[in-house]
Amino acid sequence: MTQPIGPMNIPALNQPGSISPAALPGLPSAGGPSFQETLLNSLEEVNKLQQEAAHGVERLATGQTDNMAEVFTTVRKAEVAFSMLMEIRNKLIDAYREIQQIRV
Repeated sequence: MTQPIGPMNIPALNQPGSISPAALPGLPSAGGPSFQETLLNSLEEVNKLQQEAAHGVERLATGQTDNMAEVFTTVRKAEVAFSMLMEIRNKLIDAYREIQQIRV
């Protein structure tokens, strides 16, 4: 047996303050890291990966290591992280341009 769908208890979206951030799943709480902190941490991580890759290539070129697979993995990890960072940057720029085009 199916029951008819009744009215749903949804707060009005056009009333300011009707939806608290805690009611929206997936959003960080007020105590969590800010967007700026998250972005800066990501930049630092990508920079660290690139430095590790450069150091690995330098060690391989100078003969300090012969583990080419490890160096290749480190370099590839840095490339993927940088590519992801560039895609995030591109999406942010696209979003900014789209917001600029909104007529008020």
